[in-house]
Amino acid sequence: MKLKNKCFMMFLVLFFILNEALPALEAYRGAILHFLKDPYASNLLDSYEYFDDGILLVDLGKIVSVGRAEDQLSKITKDTEVHTYGKNALIVPGFIDTHTHYPQFGMIASYGEQLLEWLNKYTFPHEKKFWDKEYSKKIAHLFVEELLKNGTTTAMVFAAASRESVEALFEVAQLRHMRIIAGNVLADRNLPKYLLKPVEPTYHEVKDLIKKWHGNGRALYAITPRFAPTSSEKQLGMIQRLVKEYPDVYVQTHLSENVDEVRWVKELFPWSQNYLDVYRHYGLVRPRSMFAHAIHISAKEIDDLARAKASVSFCPTSNLFLGSGLFKWKQCKDAGLLMGMGTDIGAGTSFSMLTTLGEGYKVAQLQGNRLTPFEAFYQATLGGAKALYIDQYVGNFEAGKEADFVILDLKATPLMSFRLEEATELSDKLFLLMILGDDRNIKETYIMGKREYQNKNYRLFEK
Repeated sequence: MKLKNKCFMMFLVLFFILNEALPALEAYRGAILHFLKDPYASNLLDSYEYFDDGILLVDLGKIVSVGRAEDQLSKITKDTEVHTYGKNALIVPGFIDTHTHYPQFGMIASYGEQLLEWLNKYTFPHEKKFWDKEYSKKIAHLFVEELLKNGTTTAMVFAAASRESVEALFEVAQLRHMRIIAGNVLADRNLPKYLLKPVEPTYHEVKDLIKKWHGNGRALYAITPRFAPTSSEKQLGMIQRLVKEYPDVYVQTHLSENVDEVRWVKELFPWSQNYLDVYRHYGLVRPRSMFAHAIHISAKEIDDLARAKASVSFCPTSNLFLGSGLFKWKQCKDAGLLMGMGTDIGAGTSFSMLTTLGEGYKVAQLQGNRLTPFEAFYQATLGGAKALYIDQYVGNFEAGKEADFVILDLKATPLMSFRLEEATELSDKLFLLMILGDDRNIKETYIMGKREYQNKNYRLFEK
């Protein structure tokens, strides 16, 4: 009985703490957009909801409802705090970054190499610093703040090789209530010695991290082989064992980013049919497996990924910066392959999902294809959530989902303000955001209904 009373008192304390942090009901009024389906694979008008004057209702960090203001007003009480945004704002679900590296925060915009040379010259030496927990925490704070500043509320992240680096990231993300999927990178060959870890101790370390962090609050763990060339077959077998023991954890790695990398994989695994076959052989091509880049993949590999319900991350700023190649956007979409957008910091050149969408549009254009504004914003929100198998929690404004959302300023710069005068259609406004937009367009970022970022320069150019 005493134990039950103690648990009940702890529940009451937690309840009142949450109520203090999050008012019981809040309303956010303005133009609102969210997606219900993939516009690429369905009727466009059925794929999204747009309210020119809408209200989003949030209660204790969860979505209560969304709809036209005239229909929602009856649900508002005298105690409801109402946040009203002008006609030049747009409320959208928080952006989802499906591939990025937080240890590369300090080396973004490093000059002049392609992938393998770039890794050896910049990435690997820089990663040595992340065995220091305090340094890891310092960079994790900067990294998370930059995500929020750019409207990103969920991210799948490579930490460094050290346990300290992934623990620091999870700890910092919990302070901001962010959903982060992350793991420390695994490698046992073809790297500097300070980044290599023996197989059996690594197995036990990853098991400990999964038990500690996977499902701890909003944290989710991803087993993270760096890429096939840096894993021996013994290590890949160990990863396969972990995946069998913990089938609900994630796997994240790189796939076919660079032509020299693809050739190298063939030399290291001569028995494989193709690059993807290495991962398939060890049971890693599955739901909740995210393969970054996937540029130089064949039609068979695309079909194999789609059938396995695995996912890929399209990282246009990184692919263009390193000269890696052009992602096969249309072929992947036609195959029904699950796909998200990735910034891939620091080969990627911007934390902004808006900028990333704009560069994705250019990659599609170079191949004679179209990435429409609706498809782009779907991929940055609900599409990314589906690719990460978290669309039951985030990605749109369905009732009961977690209230991660962003207030976008459509007139963040004089140029956008001028152009908006002629952008009367929603598609025109979205296209302006993805071509001219960046962190300046993020007015506010909300995580679980709590404002975690506010741009003090908002409305500077509104008049």
